[in-house]
Amino acid sequence: MDDRRYIQVILPLRLEWEPYYSVPDGIQVQIGDRVRVPMVNASYIGTVSAVDVIPDIDERSILPIISFEENLPRILPEEIRFWKAISEYYLCTIGEVYKAIYLSMKLEVQDAEIRERVRLRLQKKLASLQEKAKKTKKEDKREEYLNEILKLKANALTDTKEHPSIRTITLSPVQTVVSKQIGAAFSMNKTVLLHGVTGSGKTEVYLNLAHETIALGKSVLFLVPEIALSRQLEDRIKSVCPDVLVFHSKETFLQRRQVAITVRDSNCYFVLGTRSALFLPHHNLGLIIVDEEHDTSYKQDAPAPRYNARESAIMLGVIQKAHVILGSATPSLESLYNAEIKRFIKVELKERFHSGEEAEIRIIDTVAERRKRGMTGSFSRKLIQEITDALDDGGQVLVLRARRSYAPSVQCTECGKIPRCPHCHVPMSLHRNPDRLVCHYCGHTEPYTGRCPSCDGELQPLGAGTQKVEEELNSLFPTRRIARLDGDTPDTEEAGIIRSFAEGEIDILVGTQIITKGFDFDRLSLVAVLQADSLMGQLDFRADERAFQLLEQFRGRSGRRGKPGRIVIQTREPEHPVYARLSGSDDADLLAERRLFGYPPFTRLVHITLKDSNEKRLEFLSKDLRNALLAAF
Repeated sequence: MDDRRYIQVILPLRLEWEPYYSVPDGIQVQIGDRVRVPMVNASYIGTVSAVDVIPDIDERSILPIISFEENLPRILPEEIRFWKAISEYYLCTIGEVYKAIYLSMKLEVQDAEIRERVRLRLQKKLASLQEKAKKTKKEDKREEYLNEILKLKANALTDTKEHPSIRTITLSPVQTVVSKQIGAAFSMNKTVLLHGVTGSGKTEVYLNLAHETIALGKSVLFLVPEIALSRQLEDRIKSVCPDVLVFHSKETFLQRRQVAITVRDSNCYFVLGTRSALFLPHHNLGLIIVDEEHDTSYKQDAPAPRYNARESAIMLGVIQKAHVILGSATPSLESLYNAEIKRFIKVELKERFHSGEEAEIRIIDTVAERRKRGMTGSFSRKLIQEITDALDDGGQVLVLRARRSYAPSVQCTECGKIPRCPHCHVPMSLHRNPDRLVCHYCGHTEPYTGRCPSCDGELQPLGAGTQKVEEELNSLFPTRRIARLDGDTPDTEEAGIIRSFAEGEIDILVGTQIITKGFDFDRLSLVAVLQADSLMGQLDFRADERAFQLLEQFRGRSGRRGKPGRIVIQTREPEHPVYARLSGSDDADLLAERRLFGYPPFTRLVHITLKDSNEKRLEFLSKDLRNALLAAF
């Protein structure tokens, strides 16, 4: 009689099932334990998802586990529930969800060894210092050794600290009222949508809620859409909570792993991170904050799971029994709809924290300006004067061009050919320093000689990206300090540029959408948008909504600290309804439009992408899928 015990294991593979394995006698296995198992001529560390199961396959084909990884931490039941919720909602396998976080877990096997080595090294150093303090005859040297001993012991204690300190936040009367409204919504276990105008002090409200949560011994997860935004926010949060943990992809692997270890081992913590921070080993969560909830950076398009961090945060909140607050000056229509049907409770913060006025809007028609020769490169003379006035008044300027590179494309002046990516067949962008053509879809790069590969004619740049705009600004304002922030900015320089601008060391900062995020710059008085039409020219039913959100967010960057601000928009279509909404939006109209044309949130859309190296096979399979879908519906 076969008395083997069987388990099911989640592996970091795209499997439609959770394979069975047998467990040797004498080994007690629980759900969440880590085991090393064989799979197709390789071995993987997986997570036990079920124990003492009765297999529905031939038991003779079930292999035994290779080893029980007792020095790896057990995965919490809440984590497995979250993985399963993500896989079911986003139509992927639980193995793909596990794989998404597997990289941050695969070296955990070394944790025990690393900790032991650190402990032994610490003991050795302490013993050495104690011996030196005992032997020295000089009082000042003995004092020095004793201070080092105290410092080492203090650091060792700090590493195991479990309760972050966060000081009380002083709120304005309006913020106090809003916080009470949020508390009332939380008492009903409702997700809160905080609709706060730019500059209204949403961050102070968040931090006050975080203070209350940590005071109750609960943990806090604070999500932001962009790494650059998390870096400025990190400075603000550390001023009130020095123990905040930061987690995003630009942190080193060891730093991220240390955050994961701290989260797993602490009963109370405060994490600031981008969307990947959702998959940390959370427990005892009391509050999840999703700042700038409308931002498209919360959506992961590839690889699987293709999740939206906003929706996933709500799932995590349900599993962890944590309160969830979504905040934005320009909430997504989906969130506004959820508030309309009472799934969320909407709370409004309409007053700016420093009582500043909303930035004045000026629309410049570039078609009309070109007719009367009022343009100098990418800049109208009117905008040049606006920038000059702002700088002369001691202010700073942000210039948005929603396209990185020197030029979006180049064209031969002889044959008219536009160089395209050999893999994606899209026009390649011209980059300077060094000169090269780059595909912004797949990253393919080619040297740029300035000559057409077909006829050797001269290649002429078309349009202007952020690199060219920066060059033009340096020509127009040679005595001013100008910098650029976009996808080509080295990671090592990004945080320094933001801090330099915040401290007034840069006069004009040009960049892509990254500069429109929730930064807070005291001296910023003018923001300008070049070629704004490109924001609406996307093949996406959300294009107008996203353009409005971006422009409104960008508008809110200026005029802080009680000073009037200004936004100047250069466009070929000054009558576009998006610009009209900036001075008085009506979300009901946009929702009615979505309902009329059958778009979300009133329907659900699925985008299916088929890829194959064989074009004929791809065409055949595409038709086959089309017919199957038609038959199903």
